[in-house]
Amino acid sequence: MPSIQARWCAGLLLGLLLAAPAEARFGKRSKPSESTSDTHEATAIGKEDDADDDDKDSDSDGESSDSGSDDCCSDSLDDLGNEVVGSVVGWMLQGMVHAIANTGTHLNQQVDASLPPGVATTELSTERRHAVPVSFRMGAQNLLWRGDAKGADMFVGLEFRRFGVEGHVLRLSLPTDDGSEGRDRLTLVEGHVTHAFLVREHLRLRAEAGVSTAYAPDVMLVGPSVGVSFEACVLGPLDLEARTQLTPWPYLQLDGTVGLALHLGSLMLRGGWRGVYLDDQGTVDGVAHQDRLHGPYLGAGLTF
Repeated sequence: MPSIQARWCAGLLLGLLLAAPAEARFGKRSKPSESTSDTHEATAIGKEDDADDDDKDSDSDGESSDSGSDDCCSDSLDDLGNEVVGSVVGWMLQGMVHAIANTGTHLNQQVDASLPPGVATTELSTERRHAVPVSFRMGAQNLLWRGDAKGADMFVGLEFRRFGVEGHVLRLSLPTDDGSEGRDRLTLVEGHVTHAFLVREHLRLRAEAGVSTAYAPDVMLVGPSVGVSFEACVLGPLDLEARTQLTPWPYLQLDGTVGLALHLGSLMLRGGWRGVYLDDQGTVDGVAHQDRLHGPYLGAGLTF
């Protein structure tokens, strides 16, 4: 089963790679080619700046005469506050490290000391990994896409043995397609209900359905969203992950991800390849605008 899904996701990403480059920005109104000159009158050097510098010098001289009288009293209070804050932060960090190291879905099988030697508890082996009865996960990924495109993806999810909910937010920063200054920013948001129709200790295969939203420079679009995702153990704490998502209407969004995830307790390190295809289908001005993005990603998250 994992090999079939992996081939499907790999084929999706390959199609995105071989697609022709788009000529216009998704969700942006077409503009005729025209040269715009943003000019402003220049101010002679030294006219107003000198006056401002004199005002700043006079203010700084007045303030410096009043400082210093309370230094001896404030230093002791600052030292005490720093010690208290340092102790609290250290305690919180120790607790976080302990929680991450001793929780997670991919812990090694533990042995109960009360049982005879060589007999291990069966609860951990059957209720860990991808067959946990309930799990909470969250994380973020940096998208290292080709060209001058930049992106970041954040997700959060709560899943029981069969059903769950999850949300994704993808922020994109792209160079303008009309040669103007600045950048075009897109935000893609998904909210899904999930159903794991295949649950095994080393495999979880789920279907997703919900709503997706695209915030583009000149339009905001909302449509239905469906997807399929799976996670499968490859070797020890190393997993193979893949996900595809589709929004067919009123805009087209096709999103595919294939990568690996390393479980370090509750901490997860991710890396792989992602491709996104966007087409507003002429909802802005009657002319279809597309964007095709692909490249590697790196990220981290927590799973409890």
